[in-house]
Amino acid sequence: MAQRKLLSWVLLAAPLLLVLPAQAQVAPTASEIAAYQGLHAAAARGDTAGLQRLLAARPDVNARDAHGRTPLHVATFARQREAVRLLAQAGAALDLLENDRYDAVTIAAVADDEDTLRLLLQLGASARQVTSRYDGTALIAAAHLGHVGVVRQLIAAGAPLDHVNNLHWTALIESIVLGDGGPRHQATLQALLDAGASTRLADRHGNTPLQLARQRGYDAMVKMLEAAGARP
Repeated sequence: MAQRKLLSWVLLAAPLLLVLPAQAQVAPTASEIAAYQGLHAAAARGDTAGLQRLLAARPDVNARDAHGRTPLHVATFARQREAVRLLAQAGAALDLLENDRYDAVTIAAVADDEDTLRLLLQLGASARQVTSRYDGTALIAAAHLGHVGVVRQLIAAGAPLDHVNNLHWTALIESIVLGDGGPRHQATLQALLDAGASTRLADRHGNTPLQLARQRGYDAMVKMLEAAGARP
């Protein structure tokens, strides 16, 4: 029975594995960081004194590296929150996209970095941007990964609950089809349901969230969806 259930899940997941890369975001490599100069170097190291000296000369605070990352992107990847704050105070744009179309909010969301995300949102970054090659949102990315604390922050910040990406999935659907059905994804699903995310929007094959949860044998999720009034 267990082998049959595993085979069923693999058959359901196989088409997804063809369209989802192992890692969509590209953080600066060690060699890139070693080659950085100026604001990028100081942001990567969290060198606040160096940042302050550089910023006093009024450089281009939104300068890009070869991957389109600004110093703010680099500081976010590195979890250098004081560098993020200094760059924002110096006028760094909080919502720019790098070459893979990720903004700082989505970078922090994917990393499950609640502290940096909280700071970015406090500084005025948007939770509503369309990001990534999938035309998604930070909320969809966080739901996919089961980052429930991040999901709750983004919901509170006004992230669009029912945005549909180019795979025809919402955050609620991704919490099911790209999750493991376990406690983290259950909590993510519940946070979305509590916020009023639609249980009626279906995938491109017409499968509703309830049907998708049933197909995967995610009994706890099925019960949660049914309690929220979901219908096949």
